[in-house]
Order: sequence, then C-alpha cells, then structure tokens
Amino acid sequence: MGLGVLNTKHNGFVPGTAFVLDVGRTIDTHAPIIRLPRPSSNPNDPLNWPLWKRDLILCVLCFISVIGATTTSLLAANTLTLSLYLGKPFSEVALLTGFDVCGTGVAGCLFVASARKFGKRHLYLLGTVLLLASSVWGGASGHSYKSLLGARILQGVSLAPFEALINATVGDLFFLHERGKRMALSNMTIFGGAFSAPILVGKITHTLGWQWSFYFLAIFSGLALPLVFFLVPETAFTRSDDCNKGISSDHDPVHNLSDSQSTIPSKDSFVKSLSPFNGTKTDENFFKIFFRPFPLFFHPAVVWACLTQGVLVGWSVMMGVVMAAIFIGPPLFFNEVKTGYMYAGPFLGAIIAYVVAGLLADRSTKYMIRKNGGVFEPEFRIVLVIAQFLVGCTGLFGFGVTSNNAAKFGWLWPCFFFGLVIGGMIMGAVASSLYIVDAHRDIAVEAFTCMLIYKNLFSFALTWVANDWLIKDSALHMFILMGCIQVGISVLSIPM
Repeated sequence: MGLGVLNTKHNGFVPGTAFVLDVGRTIDTHAPIIRLPRPSSNPNDPLNWPLWKRDLILCVLCFISVIGATTTSLLAANTLTLSLYLGKPFSEVALLTGFDVCGTGVAGCLFVASARKFGKRHLYLLGTVLLLASSVWGGASGHSYKSLLGARILQGVSLAPFEALINATVGDLFFLHERGKRMALSNMTIFGGAFSAPILVGKITHTLGWQWSFYFLAIFSGLALPLVFFLVPETAFTRSDDCNKGISSDHDPVHNLSDSQSTIPSKDSFVKSLSPFNGTKTDENFFKIFFRPFPLFFHPAVVWACLTQGVLVGWSVMMGVVMAAIFIGPPLFFNEVKTGYMYAGPFLGAIIAYVVAGLLADRSTKYMIRKNGGVFEPEFRIVLVIAQFLVGCTGLFGFGVTSNNAAKFGWLWPCFFFGLVIGGMIMGAVASSLYIVDAHRDIAVEAFTCMLIYKNLFSFALTWVANDWLIKDSALHMFILMGCIQVGISVLSIPM
C-alpha cells in the first residue's frame, strides 16, 4: 500500500492491488508493464485477441450505445410540441422520459442475471432489435399517449443491455493498463451521447415532425444490427482465479503464477462465433444470480459508486425535463429548435470530458504506480472525483444562478454551465466504473446492476417532481440545493 491507501490488517491477497511494473528492474518511465489480468492459454480468451479486434468490438458497441442513449433525452426539445399534440400537461410529457429511464433500470436486473448465466452477446443483439422495434412503434403511435408511453418504456428496456454491460465488457476485453481511455469512451457514449440528440431533434421536429425523431433512430438501429451480429462475438470468458490476481499470497509478481489449464482448446470458427449463445458461464441457479446484486446496496464501495455516478446523472435528467419550462416562456420564448440547440453545451462538455478523463485516468494512474514502487491500487482511480467536484458542482451552482435570471444572462451562460454539469457527470462515471472494475472484478457485473438501478430509478423519481418543484421553488433554489448535495457526495470519496 502507499500514497494514502491504508494497509490491511492481514497479509493476504487484496483484490485490485497489483504489480503492473516489472519489479526486477528500476521503476522508471521505461519499466515494462505486466499484463493484468493474465490471459489464459485458450485462443478463445478475449485477452488473446489482437488489439484491433478488441477495439473494433468496443467501437461497434459504442456506436449502438450512442443510438440507444439518445432515447433518454429524445423528447427534451419536444416538450411543448408534444404537450400541444397530445393535449397533455408538461408533467405528463415529462413522464415519457421518466418511464423510459425506469424501463432501463428495471430491465437491467433481468438482463444482468442473463449475462452472468449465458454471456453478453445475446443481450446486445436483443437490445438492438428492441431499439429498432420500439423506435418504429414510437413514430407510428399517432395521438395516443398510452401507445407512445409503451414505446418509450420499450425503448428504455432496449438501452438496458448497453448501459448495464458495456463497462463490464471493457473489463472483459482489455488489460488493466488499457482500460482508462476506453472506459472514458464507453461512458461518454452512454452518458454524453444522449445530449447530442436534442440538438438534431429540435430541427427535425420543426422541419419533418416529431415522429421522424423516432424514425431516424429506427434507421440507424437497422444499420447497427448487422454490425453487432457480425462483429461482436461473446466476450464473457471464465479464467482461473490466479489469472485475475495481481499479487500472489506470498507477494510475488503475477508472472510467477502458472496457468492451470493443461489442454489448449481449438479456436472457434467465425460461423460458430455468430451464435447468440456459446454455453453457460456458471452453474449457479438463475434466480440466485438475479437476486445477488440487491445485498450489494449495503456494500460501501457500491454505495459510493451509485452516489458518485447516479446522483449527477439524475440532476442532468432533471435539467433536461425543466429546460423547456425555463426557456420556452418569457423572456427568451424559445421554440423546439432553440431549445434543442441549448444541448450544444452539454454535448461539447461530454466530448471534452471524455478526452480529459481518458488522459487523466491513464496518466495519473501510471504516475502514482511509479511513485508507489510499481504497485497499482484501485484507489488511484478515485482521483478523477476531484475533477468531478470542481466541474460538476460549479455547473450546478452556475446553472441555477444564470437560468433563474435569463433576462440578464441570456442563453449562453446556462448552456455553458449545463456543459460543465455533463462534464462532471462523465468524470464521475469514469472514476466509479474504473474503481469497481479494478477493485471488485468478481462482482463488477452485479455492482454495475446496482448503479444502473439506482441512477435510473432516482432519475425516474425526479421526473415526477421536476415541474412541480420548479413551480414551487425557483430554479435558483433548486440547483443551489443540488449543488450542495453534490458537494457532500464528493466528500464521501475521502474515506474510500
């Protein structure tokens, strides 16, 4: 241990602690990196695949994840249009977003259990098909609020496999030292990609009608389906416990551990890799796996990750819900096009945060590893929360002040501070995801399930109260309170 990370009271194996630099040489900028987890001798082990293939798989998943993530904020610029078209108040239009995120959270429980039992490929295929079908349904729902609500729930369900599993897939495909920028990319597509949709949707609605925002999703989902089918094989793979350890029980480097596999299987053919299933991944009962994540809500690391990632996600969803109510009226009188353009700030914030988080996640960790004698500690990932604290909290406070007095500050400053909130959200998502994957790899899928449930149900609850809260209190009071809560959550990283 070192650099502020506390020592354990015993000398056994500590999950996540690992030698990642060759301790037989001087620890300098040229010390070789030890690959962790250590790949097995099986050619079907994803860690044995060439890097270009692993990156291609991740790029395809990020592409469909961006498409799926746009469903969350798909109606943000259309609030007034849908309210008039369907004859419903703003509060009921807001629930079209609320039930979408609720569908993601509830379906995630079932999908994650299925991923544990049967792997992830069939769920990525199912999610893509459901996204295609629900988008066609939404566009064809006509004046029926209930039909559109059903389509939105199914859209939320279609996003669940990607939101729940893509970060775990990064852990399947890449070594510890390769995950930083790729985890930043996967989180940017899930959380930041949603904020690209309103920029286009406002203009699409104004020009072609709101239905075409759904039809374009269906078109891109149809294009993504063959990519997922042909280019995304199963990534779940079971290795021996020793392969996942960074330090053996006697504190020798990981390369002194031996692979227990005596016979090397043949490599699967391309045709075989196209199967949605390639066998079960565990002999455990499905229902036992299904209920396993829920006790983790009492696990300190999981609670910290849920709060660090989920609360700021909830604030951002709420900002999207109240955006129209704040800017459609006086003094700015925005239409759906201008409301959509307000998401340019969040979109740019997500892109910049992805670049910064990718650089900080890798470089800061490598710096601390060398300062720590070549030993990696998962707590090194928490450093990114400092950036989340500075950027995200500033964004919440600033948005509250400027949006409450649009006559004085106009649209630019609220747009800028909204971008800071999304940038902070990306930073927190990357920090919490990397920490869970690195420190608790054996329960990472279940931990991501808890994070999925928390952030989506929390966001769902906020959509119920968003407009009433805005009417009762001002935007200033709302977002100042949110900022104070976020400061408290950031402080929780210190005892971690």
